[in-house]
Amino acid sequence: MKYESAQKVAEVLKAVAHPVRLQIVAALEAGALCVADIMAVVGGKQAITSQQLNMMRTRGVLEARREGNKVFYSIANPNVIRLLHCMYDHCDQAGKTS
Repeated sequence: MKYESAQKVAEVLKAVAHPVRLQIVAALEAGALCVADIMAVVGGKQAITSQQLNMMRTRGVLEARREGNKVFYSIANPNVIRLLHCMYDHCDQAGKTS
């Protein structure tokens, strides 16, 4: 793997490497949600949730679209979901062997 590719992968991993951001990605797996719906899922404050969403959007994990006064977020690249499912499976297997 070239160093530049490794840097890009590391940025995506950093973008999702937080429990709240993982919850957001999991919620968006079923489809686009507005900020209020995402806040209801993660139980966070609007400012903190928006900060997390914007960080993942700028790193290419999420995409956003505006409809009137609402902003809807969705997964920009389904490979992120596949990666996270692999990690969840890994953690489940590691937990079973402990």
